[in-house]
Amino acid sequence: MVKTPTQPITLEEFLKLPETKPSLEYIDGQIIQKPMPQGKHSAIQGEFVPAINNIVKPKRIARAFPELRCTFGGRSIVPDIVVFTWDRIPRDENGEIANTFALPPDWTIEILSPDQNQTKVTKNILHCLKYGTQMGWLIDPDEQTVFVYQPKQETTVFDEPDALISVPSFMSELQLTVRDLFAWLL
Repeated sequence: MVKTPTQPITLEEFLKLPETKPSLEYIDGQIIQKPMPQGKHSAIQGEFVPAINNIVKPKRIARAFPELRCTFGGRSIVPDIVVFTWDRIPRDENGEIANTFALPPDWTIEILSPDQNQTKVTKNILHCLKYGTQMGWLIDPDEQTVFVYQPKQETTVFDEPDALISVPSFMSELQLTVRDLFAWLL
């Protein structure tokens, strides 16, 4: 995680900046660059988005998006995966998916990269929960562990291979064990 050296700017000024790779996030008045995703991160993200969408998109229940900027509550963040229930997906005047998502996701999923600060990522998940997100996941590929966060509940740790990982209620058809999730790395 790199903090970019700049004079303090407002969220509105930040949103006018050009997009970068890896993405910049605006957190507590600071611009922070996300680390470049590496192999394990990319493998999990690449498998997980279609796994979610194959279940919920055809039924118009929800939709998963990789690396989507979400701006709300004074922050502009780019979680690794966000899921929005169908009726909450912002649409433009043509009924197509909007470019700007100025609301929290229903489910936020972060995949820890080796150079990423776990505290910073956890704070982003907690920020999402504070503003209405139903569930947040922090996936740690190196530890083969998933931390599940829910509003006003104790964090649940999933690290046993046969443990079925908790999902939001709208994703009840997704039956994913710790073993299944980390098998995407093989």
